[in-house]
Amino acid sequence: MGIVLAILLFSLIIIIHELGHFSLAKANKIRVDEFSLGLGPTLFGKVIGGTKFSLKLLPFGGACMMGEDDADDMSEGSFNSKSVWARMSVIAAGPLFNLILGWLLCVIMVGWIGYAAPVITGVRDGYAAKEQGIQSGDVITEVNGEKVHLWDEVSLYNLTNQKGEATEITYLRDGKETTVTLAPRQLEGDPYPMLGFNGPSKRTQTGIIGAVQYGAYTLKYWVDYTFECLKMLVTGQVGIQQMSGPVGIVTVVDDAYKNSLPGGIEVVILNLMNICILITANLGIMNLLPIPALDGGRLAFLIVEAVRGKRIPPEKEGMVHFAGFALLMVLMVVVMYNDIVRIFS
Repeated sequence: MGIVLAILLFSLIIIIHELGHFSLAKANKIRVDEFSLGLGPTLFGKVIGGTKFSLKLLPFGGACMMGEDDADDMSEGSFNSKSVWARMSVIAAGPLFNLILGWLLCVIMVGWIGYAAPVITGVRDGYAAKEQGIQSGDVITEVNGEKVHLWDEVSLYNLTNQKGEATEITYLRDGKETTVTLAPRQLEGDPYPMLGFNGPSKRTQTGIIGAVQYGAYTLKYWVDYTFECLKMLVTGQVGIQQMSGPVGIVTVVDDAYKNSLPGGIEVVILNLMNICILITANLGIMNLLPIPALDGGRLAFLIVEAVRGKRIPPEKEGMVHFAGFALLMVLMVVVMYNDIVRIFS
């Protein structure tokens, strides 16, 4: 069942991503040769409005083929015949549609079960929070000068502050804001340094406007989470061995389904939505990074073209994207190998 659910989640996320490219291509009157879901040989295909819509054999991946790699095609309706701004909008639309999907799912979740407000519900002995006078009922408004709207944001900072650096907390009590500096402590049994307070066990319900607002805050949390994971990867706090690809995600989806099943269909749907939000936010952010062969890499070349007023020679750009694609394939193989090892270990 996990494989089926994972394929459905991947398919939704990929369709939305490619739909972003497709929609902006059509809006800019760019010819789309093929819109496909999956990779490999075509299982089914139908031409509609000059575009071939295809279902491929391998259920991961997809494509919106616009002839963007054919630099010599400057015919009417071709990708390369359009202005640099039109091409930039088409390339950026895929990742942005992924983030929009994440936001919509966050809005649905908040409207359904509410959100975790940054309200302290308990203060533990032996930690800096109690020593600095923090009490149950205090509402955290800032962490190190950054606005906080969700308890998840507080938890994320505490989780990523593995070095135990002092943390500036601003909280609201009886309409008055107070700022204190807390030094995290790692007492016996603690997995990492902690500040010493607990968050809410119940979620705050809200209306439609609140769902839209806190849905945006929730998406921001997942975007911040993605950047924190990238930072930990770059700084060596986590290694490639801890990364997961499609195989690992299938395992996560299967485990989430099995663990949620006793709680009923509502719990299953909510957990799968959470996984979908995480994946689509990751895909959106990763594709906006200036990595060759990804949308962000293509955007980087288009930005350079817009600044200098002429295109970088296509053969040079093609070599960079090819090298980037080759490195990504190597990384994918390594990650897949690690996923398989974890399954059988």
